[in-house]
Amino acid sequence: MRHINPPFRAEHVGSLLRPQAVLEARQRLANGEIDAAALREVEDRAIADAVRKQESVGLQDVTDGEFRRAYFHLDFLKQLDGVSVTGGIAANKSAKASADGFTPPQLSVTGKLSHARPIQVADYEFLASQARAIPKVSIPSPTMVHFRGGRAAIDIEAYPEMDAFFDDLAACYRDEIDALYRAGCRHIQLDDTNLAYLCDPDMRAAAKERGEDPNTLPKQYAELINAALTGRPDDLTVGIHLCRGNYRSTWFAQGGYEPVAEVLFNELAVDAYFLEYDDERSGDFAPLRHVPDNKTVVLGLVSSKTPELESMDALAKRIDEAAAYVDLNQLCLSPQCGFSSTVEGNALTEDDQWAKLERVVETARKVWA
Repeated sequence: MRHINPPFRAEHVGSLLRPQAVLEARQRLANGEIDAAALREVEDRAIADAVRKQESVGLQDVTDGEFRRAYFHLDFLKQLDGVSVTGGIAANKSAKASADGFTPPQLSVTGKLSHARPIQVADYEFLASQARAIPKVSIPSPTMVHFRGGRAAIDIEAYPEMDAFFDDLAACYRDEIDALYRAGCRHIQLDDTNLAYLCDPDMRAAAKERGEDPNTLPKQYAELINAALTGRPDDLTVGIHLCRGNYRSTWFAQGGYEPVAEVLFNELAVDAYFLEYDDERSGDFAPLRHVPDNKTVVLGLVSSKTPELESMDALAKRIDEAAAYVDLNQLCLSPQCGFSSTVEGNALTEDDQWAKLERVVETARKVWA
């Protein structure tokens, strides 16, 4: 089952359910009872424990569980100069409704973009200091700065022309990736909801209402991501994870990969694709026929949204179905998303989480023995 380089046969997306100690420390910080340094000490202990657990279930790469973040994307992106976080936006009307009425926050560009300081380097260095397995860093895709707001969310004085906006955004990412590489990072995952959202008819219609062309956006986003990866070293593995929404087991989009498949698999300069495939919302495996021989697909067949544990036989059967479209040796297995894309987490327990990760490893060993 072992691969020399990531992604491995048994993979995971990144975020883990936040331990109670971390949740309590975050609340104490909000109440003014402790400072940021004290919170970081609590996070350090929780991350060290999470790394040991990931390694103990047999994972060959590990993350920090995103324990230092409230959101998978905002905590990173708001550290770019020129990015602001504004109010919530309406979810897709066909999506599962959130019980608390939550809608995703919106990012706005209120000034010229710049990467004034490394964002993830210190977090990576701590993770690496705790890990025997390969440390993986998950960062939001640069498309997250554009899709939900479009032209209207980008300051017209800072960026009268959109080409300059995309150029500056890509440059910010090149700086961050370079900083991570120089710190020793060799495995980066870009988390991208927008290429998956462009598979949803309602999301495509909403993009059109914002003045965007949903047929050309995938190519434009591929060009943006490729520009962000320009000059990356050969020994840096980059994967991209496509997600249709993940907040307290709530989803925001649906639709198979066919509308973006050709661009996604043949024009995007990444090594691996972490694809949601845990239920019918993701469509069938037919779009995988576009995957070239030099790319890897990590099938997200295990749900991070529900506590029910998938059987090895059912997972092996679905992997076999996918192998009708792409060679089995190009496939891997993972949960369909993280277990806690936001600090609130999904509708399952920590025991459920670790059982699912163990099931991923067990199934991978069976399929690729």
